[in-house]
Amino acid sequence: MPVISSDKTCQTVITTFEMTPGTCQDLLDALTEAYKGFISKQPGFIAAGLHVNDAQTRIANYSQWQRREDFMAMLRSDEMRAHNRQFAQLCTRFEPVMYDVVESFD
Repeated sequence: MPVISSDKTCQTVITTFEMTPGTCQDLLDALTEAYKGFISKQPGFIAAGLHVNDAQTRIANYSQWQRREDFMAMLRSDEMRAHNRQFAQLCTRFEPVMYDVVESFD
């Protein structure tokens, strides 16, 4: 389970995907498959979550990694590159961005 806390030393990655409502479920299925079969098994993976907007035109993916290098190694792997090519076919654009938590509120 992701924990959002400024006390936690981990790498946070938020990826946004833009798509049409007609491809939203296909992209969710592809993302779920990638997380279950590959991403969640990579060194340094902590947790992730997928979020869909009401119009089914955007997916936000929140993931946490022990270190920035762990995320980068996963991203550069041949298997992840193949997954990213599949994601690119199902959406108009996607962008992973690394963040540091500076504040959190309960």
